[in-house]
Amino acid sequence: MKELIYSRNAVYETLSARRRQIFSIEIAEGVQEKGKIAEIIKLALQQKIKVSRVPRPKLDKVHQNNQGIVAEVSGYPYSDVIEILERAKGELPFILMLDSLQDPQNFGTLIRTAEALGVHGVVIPSARTVDVTPAVVNASSGASEHMLIAQANLSQTIDALKENDIWVVGLDQAGAEIEAGSRHLKGALALVVGSEGEGLHDLVRKKCDIVLKLPMKGRIESLNAAVAGSVALYLAYLSRPK
Repeated sequence: MKELIYSRNAVYETLSARRRQIFSIEIAEGVQEKGKIAEIIKLALQQKIKVSRVPRPKLDKVHQNNQGIVAEVSGYPYSDVIEILERAKGELPFILMLDSLQDPQNFGTLIRTAEALGVHGVVIPSARTVDVTPAVVNASSGASEHMLIAQANLSQTIDALKENDIWVVGLDQAGAEIEAGSRHLKGALALVVGSEGEGLHDLVRKKCDIVLKLPMKGRIESLNAAVAGSVALYLAYLSRPK
């Protein structure tokens, strides 16, 4: 299955990661060969990938915010939980789990935050969730290409993580407030972020070792999934041994 990846960072990181087959790259006529475009062309030449100049309207049909570049690539290379745990060897596992997230922008934002903080992998449900689409790759600014993302049954995965001595923390408005320096975020950790609107599903919530929420002082009831998840990931990152 082939996909069309668009935007400069997304194409560049796909080239850099070398996890997908890249069939061709098209650059809009008139786009100057400097900055990220020059780096993309250099990597494409090194990897013997065809680069063509095309009228911009052709790329606009793929996505209006294509930034003058589109790459035809193979489908996203999903990982598995075993590979994620292997990547964590020698360190305390740091895993993000997403319970039926639906919005590509939220998904991409969380992947980008997770990759920046050294999260070893992301686990998403096998169904009823957004996949790693070109929109998600773009929203993550290409971070998805470096991140191990597994599709699995979340309930079964939580059981497996617990068997590996990983503390599973759910993030949900029905939880207790996270305290500064919380001991729940300091060790081997899997953070479970609920879906937009619904939060954590009942079975997933019950499987978590503890359910926490971010403290709120203002008048709004909650932050969206991407913001709340990113803040919680940073709190966990700051609590981890360096």
